[in-house]
Amino acid sequence: MGFFRPGNSSNYYIGIWYNKTIVTIETVVWVANRDTPISDSFTSKLKIVDGNLVLLNESNSLIWSTNMNSTATAASATLLDDGNLVLRYGSGSSLPIWQSFDHPTHTFLPGMKLGYDKRTNTSQVLTSWRSVEDPGVGLFSLEIDQNERQYLVKWNRSVDYWSTGSWNDRDKLFELAPEVRKNHIYNISYVDNENESYFTYSLYNRSIISRFIIDVSGQIKQLTWSDSSGQWNMFWSLPQDLCRIYGGCGEFGVCSQSLSPSCSCLIAFKPRSKNDWNLRSFSSGCVRKTEVNCSITIDKPAFILSYVEESFLSTFPENEAQQLDESSCSYSCLHDCSCNAYTFISNVCHHWNHENMKNISLGFVSNDSYLDTSKFHIKVASKDIPHLIENSGKKNKDANLGAVVGSIAVVVFVLCVILFMIRRRKTMILVGKTTMEGSLMAFVYRDLQIATKNFTDKLGGGSFGSVFKGVLHDSTVVAVKKLESVSQGEKEFRSEVGTLGIIQHVNLVRLCGFCAQGKNRLLVYDYMPNGSLNSRLFNEKEYYPLSWKARYQIALGIARGLVYLHERCRDRIIHCDLKPENILLDADFCPKIADFGLAKLMGRDFSRVLTTMRGTRGYLAPEWLSGVPVTAKADVFSYGMILFELVHGKRNSEQSEDFTFKFFPSLAANVLMVGGDILSLLDSRLNREANLEQVTKILKVAYWCIQDEEDSRPSMSEVERILEGVLDVSMPPVPQYVKYFDDDMEDFLFFKPSSGIQFS
Repeated sequence: MGFFRPGNSSNYYIGIWYNKTIVTIETVVWVANRDTPISDSFTSKLKIVDGNLVLLNESNSLIWSTNMNSTATAASATLLDDGNLVLRYGSGSSLPIWQSFDHPTHTFLPGMKLGYDKRTNTSQVLTSWRSVEDPGVGLFSLEIDQNERQYLVKWNRSVDYWSTGSWNDRDKLFELAPEVRKNHIYNISYVDNENESYFTYSLYNRSIISRFIIDVSGQIKQLTWSDSSGQWNMFWSLPQDLCRIYGGCGEFGVCSQSLSPSCSCLIAFKPRSKNDWNLRSFSSGCVRKTEVNCSITIDKPAFILSYVEESFLSTFPENEAQQLDESSCSYSCLHDCSCNAYTFISNVCHHWNHENMKNISLGFVSNDSYLDTSKFHIKVASKDIPHLIENSGKKNKDANLGAVVGSIAVVVFVLCVILFMIRRRKTMILVGKTTMEGSLMAFVYRDLQIATKNFTDKLGGGSFGSVFKGVLHDSTVVAVKKLESVSQGEKEFRSEVGTLGIIQHVNLVRLCGFCAQGKNRLLVYDYMPNGSLNSRLFNEKEYYPLSWKARYQIALGIARGLVYLHERCRDRIIHCDLKPENILLDADFCPKIADFGLAKLMGRDFSRVLTTMRGTRGYLAPEWLSGVPVTAKADVFSYGMILFELVHGKRNSEQSEDFTFKFFPSLAANVLMVGGDILSLLDSRLNREANLEQVTKILKVAYWCIQDEEDSRPSMSEVERILEGVLDVSMPPVPQYVKYFDDDMEDFLFFKPSSGIQFS
């Protein structure tokens, strides 16, 4: 505990942070004078005066105090090992009269209570910092709703924008936030008695360092320190969609989940604090580049069109509501100096001035991310709108007319020559009307026929169709997938593809275009030069087999891609057909998941495709075949099967030279569970060159992933943290169908003990 200065700030604060020899990054967990900084830490004093702990600045003025009414002549302050600062009167063994755990700032530490005091009718509240360099009380807070036994996340202590849902004491989790639950890292519990109601949590292993915070972004996060990487690893963060955080991008800020960072300013606006935005703290919002001046007639103001979530428009400025048509609504706002913007919703015109816009901190969204949005017309200086900026030479057009005409003649001549040369080419590379549709290229079928040489260079095929190599007119190499058995119409197909187009992650193959012409349905992806995982993993003639280090990174990359699909993209996606054929490798062998989101495009035919396509069956979770609803845990099962193959270098089920049928998970269980020679299970081409601890970890994770019951399988975010070294993994039970597998069987049977039914 002591004076600290956050980042490049010139202000000093009294704070508590982790021992820097253990947590090497300065991580402050509590701040005393968060809204009243001092400028000189050498002449300021933290001392006990009249039974209170007080902070006096360089002028000896009181800056902060524990504010206890006391006449005590003896008092002591102690910083405990759990991070709690306690003030006691008399002997050191007396109960604390004041403690920092009762006055949290932005961090919820193990052992701390965060709840409601029924005796004083007060809540303990976590409040974000203003920015990473300013620990002052920020816009976002977390507090308990004791009636519903839940936590609410609020903007400005007034607007609830996210909730954990009620606490389920039986399952030890929040209904709307299952991530915040009892697990093998910490135990969370709820206490309700006549004096107070609160949540608290404790760590099972005291050597683990973990903290819960409300971030400057408006998210709540659980972070765990990793000694090996020397950084904080995120255990979970909620809400996962940053664009659902009220005011997360501040006034006149635009949020788009498909961009990084997710916040930007509207056209004609700039960040209010460039320094905050550089530090990825966006809640300060944006301001106009040029203030609108109604008295100037030369540069009349104009409107820009943006979009705002309808939930943000729950409060309208009723005193500004007018029964006007839209053109009159626009005109009246344009000529009213107090009008900042207007909306026209349900045939009602609403004028927004600075105050009623500021009061609800409108957060704008990108129209490529949200369809359920309302139009919002904002007044700006016309000179700041790019398409309204006049050509700088317009005023001198008479003087330059001759030069302009001459330039046009030259340009026309050059264009004619180019067109003549193009027409002489035997093959036109681009013959159709390929256009941009949102962030995707909308190809005509003929263009893709030419690019793929009439679909002759086949790269592979799978559950959804065949993939061909293509070269576009600008020499870009792409992979073109011809979809088969698509049951959707063109409009529905374009809508679904548009949703897939904004999903981007380093471990997902990027969709860059599509074709929806007649009955043809094609998708155009980035080309992956190293092909699919199965071509690299199962190719016995591969001269340079994938090293163990590469395989481990591939396992981790696939996990990260699935975490994004399952938990972090706006439209949660279950892949439904995860297998090595759908894991592609770029030039650096970074894994990228392909064919995500296509199950929805296939419609009702998809279940038939899965059960009939050769090669898919060995990765299907039992619930696919037993008819129960399929969840993201089906992908977890498939991922576990892929882990076994990464270790073994062969398909899990194979027929040997003596015609016996072997199932690798059954063979590996006999070695793992008895502590046998783990490296004997490794791909023989690796010559036992692998990290024993990592191989053991991969196998343990694989068995957890293929458990019979969905609830017993981990989430992909838990798998990710295990592979990153943040979480430990215990010895798993052997799944029932692995136990029942018989080496003499000639096919792979899924066994479901609860029903006694076998599926081939």
